[in-house]
Amino acid sequence: MDGKSKMQAEKHLTGTLVLSVFTAVLGFFQYGYSLGVINAPQKVIEAHYGRMLGVVPMVRHGTNASRDDGTVTVTIPSTEVWGSSEGTLPPPSGSEDPAVSPHILTMYWSLSVSMFAVGGMVSSFTVGWIGDRLGRVKAMLVVNVLSIAGNLLMGLAKLGPSHILIIAGRAITGLYCGLSSGLVPMYVSEVSPTALRGALGTLHQLAIVTGILISQVLGLDFLLGNDELWPLLLGLSGVAALLQFFLLLLCPESPRYLYIKLGKVEEAKKSLKRLRGNCDPMKEIAEMEKEKQEAASEKRVSIGQLFSSSKYRQAVIVALMVQISQQFSGINAIFYYSTNIFERAGVGQPVYATIGVGVVNTVFTVISVFLVEKAGRRSLFLAGLMGMLISAVAMTVGLALLSQFSWMSYVSMIAIFLFVIFFEVGPGPIPWFIVAELFSQGPRPAAIAVAGFCNWACNFIVGMCFQYIADLCGPYVFVVFAVLLLVFFLFAYLKVPETKGKSFEEIAAAFRRKKLPAKFMTELEDLRGGEEA
Repeated sequence: MDGKSKMQAEKHLTGTLVLSVFTAVLGFFQYGYSLGVINAPQKVIEAHYGRMLGVVPMVRHGTNASRDDGTVTVTIPSTEVWGSSEGTLPPPSGSEDPAVSPHILTMYWSLSVSMFAVGGMVSSFTVGWIGDRLGRVKAMLVVNVLSIAGNLLMGLAKLGPSHILIIAGRAITGLYCGLSSGLVPMYVSEVSPTALRGALGTLHQLAIVTGILISQVLGLDFLLGNDELWPLLLGLSGVAALLQFFLLLLCPESPRYLYIKLGKVEEAKKSLKRLRGNCDPMKEIAEMEKEKQEAASEKRVSIGQLFSSSKYRQAVIVALMVQISQQFSGINAIFYYSTNIFERAGVGQPVYATIGVGVVNTVFTVISVFLVEKAGRRSLFLAGLMGMLISAVAMTVGLALLSQFSWMSYVSMIAIFLFVIFFEVGPGPIPWFIVAELFSQGPRPAAIAVAGFCNWACNFIVGMCFQYIADLCGPYVFVVFAVLLLVFFLFAYLKVPETKGKSFEEIAAAFRRKKLPAKFMTELEDLRGGEEA
């Protein structure tokens, strides 16, 4: 950004704009909090589930290098993620079948983790409709009711069947986050001036990792992650929902929505003046008029047409695969179960190591903001996938050899930190905005809806299945993710184009004319060179 652009950016950075963007990204803060909050208090909540269900704790004896005698006593069945184990169950005090009891706890815990993603998966298709129907600000106001209701259910979990209330609360909160994850970027991009759109548009990722970090800190045993206060921990993001609700009453509606969707020119001018200060709004009004004409000239593409038309097929495949690679990379296994993973790796204070992951995650999210603007999307995506692949292999080696070499716990811990760092370099932030860059006005809403659904669906699968896969694979569980990461790397190398600095027309033309990405960059450069000539 040159000196003139910086002056323009500073001129446009008004108090109302800062308030509006901060208020909007509180939705992504809640998303991050919900991702991370379920991690630290896992044992405490599972123990409560066991008491509520009358499930008798099982004693397992298995190999674990963190104990000198090579055995470990596990009081909650599902927390024994790996290690060969043979156990006996004392006679039950209730009516539960002893052979089934451990699986019941594992099932309820997996549902408690993954129902959040089910809610997001269901609501992701309605983002465009509710945003256009109510407007951006009113839509965010209305969907906040879901967050407040879901957090209230979790906060009152001890007063009823806790497992049912938590699962229901997580699902309702997921409904909110699915809607919010579409409405927030929409609003922020529309209220931001051109000079600040890129920087302000990346704040949602920072809000996510900040929410994860705060949930991990509050989940410490001496704060809220204990048997007395864990319901408060789960329901605390309701405070952010209430804050967002009242602050939204002070935020102006998106001027682009008012002008392009509703045709309210004067109201759009008033909104712009609030957001920009004393700047003349006519330049942006002219840009909106051009955007309105372009949108009118291109027919809106339905989800069915998106998949049936050969015109969009290559772009749709790429859009879905970058979302799948983000979720199936194994990152949510780290976010959901890192405390458990560190414990199995022999780390003395696994909760603090998990918080360390949150800190690293936050720091490298900030760094990635600058990297994305300096380097290309494709190169960062490839570098991130390859780094995660190497880290997953190192993590597997560390866990597998832990019983022979105690220092392997450090290898596993470093590998987890590197895994998170490489995720934030590329596979974390890039899939969220590259989808919008692959499609023009007509197919973009349908493409974003499909990509969002795919992302949430994969999130659910990982959250639901990881614990079962870990039980089955033992210390080799991350071999599964390593294999997947190799597949994703090869796909990205062959098929994912570079979109930095390219117009929608250039990208669409290249997709139509060439299918081999080895020639993709050459074609784009030829296309741009021809236009300049």
